[in-house]
Amino acid sequence: MVSALTQQAPAATEDIQPLCHIVTPVGCLGYGLDADITEEELIRLSTSPAPTAIILDSGSTDSGPARLALGKLGSPRSSYVRDLKKLLRLVHRYHVPLIFSSAGGDGSDEHVDEMVDVVQELVEGDGGGNRKTKVVAVHASISKPVIKKRLAEGKVKGCSFPVPPLTEVDVEDAPRIVAQMGAEAFLDVMRAEPDFNVIVGGRAYDPSPYVAYAAYHALGASTSRAPLHSLESGILGGFFHMGKIIECGAQCATPKTSPARSTIYADGSFDIIPLDPNAKCIPRSVAAHTMYEKSRPDLLLGPGGTLDLTKSTYEQLSDGRTVRARGSLFHSQLVGGSPYTVKLEAGRIRGYRTLAMGAFRDPVLTGQIDSFLSRVRDYVTYQHREYSEWWELDLHKFGAYNNGAPGEVWIVCEAIAQTQQLATSVASTARVACVHGPYPGQKATSGNFAFGMGGLSEIEMGPQPEFCVYHVMDLEAGEEGAIEKPEHGATPGRLFTYRKVTFGSQGLDDFTNLNGFAPDAESSNQNGTSKPKPKYSVTAGYVSVEDFQLPAQIRTLGDITPVLRSKNAGPYEITLDVMFPSEVVYRTVKDSGLLNADLIASLYSLKVEDVIYSGFFDQAIAFKATIPRMRNGKYAISGSFGEEDVHGSQMYLPLMNLELSAQLIEKLQATRAL
Repeated sequence: MVSALTQQAPAATEDIQPLCHIVTPVGCLGYGLDADITEEELIRLSTSPAPTAIILDSGSTDSGPARLALGKLGSPRSSYVRDLKKLLRLVHRYHVPLIFSSAGGDGSDEHVDEMVDVVQELVEGDGGGNRKTKVVAVHASISKPVIKKRLAEGKVKGCSFPVPPLTEVDVEDAPRIVAQMGAEAFLDVMRAEPDFNVIVGGRAYDPSPYVAYAAYHALGASTSRAPLHSLESGILGGFFHMGKIIECGAQCATPKTSPARSTIYADGSFDIIPLDPNAKCIPRSVAAHTMYEKSRPDLLLGPGGTLDLTKSTYEQLSDGRTVRARGSLFHSQLVGGSPYTVKLEAGRIRGYRTLAMGAFRDPVLTGQIDSFLSRVRDYVTYQHREYSEWWELDLHKFGAYNNGAPGEVWIVCEAIAQTQQLATSVASTARVACVHGPYPGQKATSGNFAFGMGGLSEIEMGPQPEFCVYHVMDLEAGEEGAIEKPEHGATPGRLFTYRKVTFGSQGLDDFTNLNGFAPDAESSNQNGTSKPKPKYSVTAGYVSVEDFQLPAQIRTLGDITPVLRSKNAGPYEITLDVMFPSEVVYRTVKDSGLLNADLIASLYSLKVEDVIYSGFFDQAIAFKATIPRMRNGKYAISGSFGEEDVHGSQMYLPLMNLELSAQLIEKLQATRAL
């Protein structure tokens, strides 16, 4: 069998004319970015006749429900100020539009408006130049009556089987509910306001603004009103595939890095290149990116349809750093006669939390830590037996605690209760039991527990957030678009609204229909010299996937894989990716029958029917499995009480440490000669 990765792609056509370029400085606004390397790319693109935009994501549910339930920003406000200051300078200097979505981390209306305020402060404040800047804010919050009506009509369902059915109580408990906007909402805004400088988008499907920008130009910019789904499946599939990859920046490069650029062509093919000169994209690293934090790598569900990558191909271009992808398809729900669907997200508050933490260092105690902690729980229960309010206690262990061997065990006492006062009482009582509880063989009778970090014995964490809405809702015809928010009344026929505002007064940058890209002379030449290169690279010293070699001694699955990782795929799922160094090693493992749903179920203490996905992905010479997030034998939600790994990024160890059979090791050793 020949994989899509190794198929002979169509002859390289590196001289074809691009439709547009997209630069993504970093995978998430607020995480920090390299403005110098981004500016260098904008200067280089200034000679291209194709329009260019800076587009990036700004949010996710990956870090838990606090943003939605408590209204917290995803990063400190100062981090958004820092990043937007750099980006706005590039917007004004190079006449290039800036688009970011899921503003503030969750894409709520409050955070969209907060980011608009940041833009205003930067434009009109000291050093901002008071440059005239048109900003369009796109809101993604959904009213509760709309959701409850659709729920009653049977038009709302969970995103996957671990997600419980939605109830009206779930809807009412949520302080805010957002929907992941599709590309149609952004496309409507670009057509209605083609002279925008900045689009601040609410919660959106990560590829949506990328798809919209490419589609805007493919459909004839502001002169066309053809719907998004009028594009051919192969063209739209390429746009979605491009957006799905580059929204993470250069995560798809080897080694992974931050800034990336994509060039998109009218036939739906596209190029991906990392901007860090020490990184490169190769076909299998790009193919593998659709495995990242997804339930499955080949069919990706999103608003309005499914991205189909089963026929995608990946071609290494002559520079050795750029990959061209083609052959992706998008199956539109509307074209297929089905309702357009969007994902709803919300969180709520469930009680209050308090933490107490510290370390055990006595090897006599760490060797019997489980029985000791059982007595701690019993003591806490006894001391709170007369309370009528509900409470729970979880004791998290970290460190070495095997058979009395020397080592330190770090304990986090996590208490949740109906009131903050009760939660603190539970955590404090657990700490006291950790400090003074007796145990067999005890010598250090003055105390067992090293605590007091930060000068506090207990840390009150306040309200405990949890996800309560993670469901898909059917839309009525046309609701997927966006319309300018009227001063009064409802917005007929549209689910999403936008508002526009202009800041500053010093000359509006002129880039009709998102074009007119022209650098200022001062930016590309200073006193006759080119702008200096960045002085550092975050990839320096890292080994490329291509350079991975099988070790002399092979024992575990981790020994033969350059990438073996885990990640959350939404709040209810954990996905596992195993990537192999070569086609021959991949085939050897695949043919052995080692990796399958039965093995995954055994490693993670699941029933086989609980394994959501298990399969090989030839395009990336990789294996993937997806499982429900579990805690204490039950389905769990990320960020809820008892959470230890909200990203799910440390769940790969059972696979990494999987011991290989002697027969398989012998076959793998034999691949060295091939």
